[in-house]
Amino acid sequence: MQLNTIVPILRMLDESKAKEFYIDFLGFKIDWEHRFEADFPLYMQVSRGKILLHISEHYGDCLPGAAIRIEVEGIDELYKEISDKKYKYARPGLESMPWGSREISITDPFGNRIILYEPMTE
Repeated sequence: MQLNTIVPILRMLDESKAKEFYIDFLGFKIDWEHRFEADFPLYMQVSRGKILLHISEHYGDCLPGAAIRIEVEGIDELYKEISDKKYKYARPGLESMPWGSREISITDPFGNRIILYEPMTE
């Protein structure tokens, strides 16, 4: 037996705000979108590098307010990239944590916290 990839499902409440945050600000791309009918809730997959996220408008999928940690390589470059965008609703910092990582913590428009981190080398 082998376990492979984890794909978190995060709740969104507004499609345009979700796309502004995940696509325009964080630099993910939309892999696919699904609706059962034209006026039904959106379920989509976004990705950046090896990271896959499912973002859902469906009421029963999950609740807003989740927290996920994403390990990255090159946190300084990522920090510069997102800082240069001057996103209207958040200006996250880059912090050195006592448990040995450097982290960017940002909350999406629906209360889901995304922690991007890179382990510090000794």
